Amino acid sequence: MNAASFASAFDERLPSQLESTNAETLRQILASQIQQDGDTVINVTTESGETRPVVLSPALANSFLELLRLVSSGRGFQLIPLDSRLTSQQAADLLNVSRPHLIKLLERDDIPFEHVGRHRRVLASDLLAYKEKRDAARTKALDDLAQFDGENSLL
Repeated sequence: MNAASFASAFDERLPSQLESTNAETLRQILASQIQQDGDTVINVTTESGETRPVVLSPALANSFLELLRLVSSGRGFQLIPLDSRLTSQQAADLLNVSRPHLIKLLERDDIPFEHVGRHRRVLASDLLAYKEKRDAARTKALDDLAQFDGENSLL
């Protein structure tokens, strides 16, 4: 598979039923082999029948599991390297906000960005850091609200 066909494999479509089923099978196999306290070694058989061990670090094994979970559930996804420079529309889509709202966040310096000509570009790592901070603040606000409701019998 060349780089172009790999890049578009799930970019613009959902996995087929067969792909979802195969991903679930592979996910179960990988999950049964994962070592919780270190590297995971799986044996892969090549087309010529040769068996080769493949060593997966915990981070790589867990990343593969997450990818297989997404495919097996039939959900779409995109892989975005942390050093990617995203357009304002791509960044807005990842935050699940409108592009005008994202522009307000950028102009308030809530998220670092750079101008490329007339266009704004956001580093994926900066966007994900903002998202993590935003999500943590939302979780805390909901926890505080639940605690307030519990203390005041508003449930």
